[in-house]
Amino acid sequence: MCEYGRCVGADVVRWSAREAQQRGADPALLDDLVDIAAVVIDCRDARPDPLSLGPLRRAACVVLAVADDDAAQLPVDLVITPGADTALLSSDTEGAVDALLRAAVANPRATGVLAQLLRVTPGLPVEDALLAESWAYSLLLAGAEFRAWLAANPPRPHRHGDEPAVLVSRDDEVLRLTLNRPQVRNAYDAALRDALVAGLQLAEGDPSVVRVELRGNGPSFCSGGDLSEFGACEDPVVAHAIRTTRSAAAHLARVAARTEVRLHGACVGAGVELPAFAGRVVAAPDTTLRLPEVAMGLVPGAGGTVSLPRRIGAARTLLLALSGLTLGARDALRWGLVDDIAAESDVFA
Repeated sequence: MCEYGRCVGADVVRWSAREAQQRGADPALLDDLVDIAAVVIDCRDARPDPLSLGPLRRAACVVLAVADDDAAQLPVDLVITPGADTALLSSDTEGAVDALLRAAVANPRATGVLAQLLRVTPGLPVEDALLAESWAYSLLLAGAEFRAWLAANPPRPHRHGDEPAVLVSRDDEVLRLTLNRPQVRNAYDAALRDALVAGLQLAEGDPSVVRVELRGNGPSFCSGGDLSEFGACEDPVVAHAIRTTRSAAAHLARVAARTEVRLHGACVGAGVELPAFAGRVVAAPDTTLRLPEVAMGLVPGAGGTVSLPRRIGAARTLLLALSGLTLGARDALRWGLVDDIAAESDVFA
């Protein structure tokens, strides 16, 4: 399998530019990569012909390139170059590559599905892209990597609140929706999802709502999916049906041009994915953003493979999701994941 390159461990292959170009013409290429977690192409001394790498767009693994400068024309999932993005992972390029490879080897199937999704979702209409994401997410729910994560993380009791999961108020032309599970940092459970969908439907059906404001009570905007409900639906087909018929992402996308989201504290998973649909995102200085799903054997499932590429591109979405890194407010602004940083008092005003 590694005739033209050297294996790094059992799950990663490294190729030079020449080796990658040779492998691109091999009819057995895709079969050879089925059990590989990642391919790394070193483009620092030479560049392969982009056309020769075309088959890699169908690979079931993530494909990375290492270059000294921009190599955006290469048909790979992510080009790693010296600079600010790499510095978020490591002080040097090789350290950044190693961090991504460790994540890929730990959960190769989730990583491969993520890479495949991000190759197609940016080119699909939002509704179709959300369907593709849900299919992929449901598939991984039945996979060995997620089952291993579940086994290592015993179920925890679900915390129900006495207050509505989402507070809804109207002030003339402004509809305000406030996530209201502060005792669990607005963890995204079925009740919160359904209440958020209902609130967004109000805006969809009422053109007199000129602006929708979405925020969260408590220390964080949203801490991501409520872990007490993970794996609760044993049938992934049923899970897909629920996810696509009660999709806050789809409703939010329909009113995106009228929507402003105000972030603060730790924004994790859905707390990153849903706001990225909005026309405007304002973050308090203490805001952090993180996508942890790949480490759980999953991919972002609240719309992140659809919303984030439309804001920051597929490559940066892959970098954030695969690495699991925590992105601060200033880097999120630099990337375009948020549109402004405001004082905390302004976020809650």
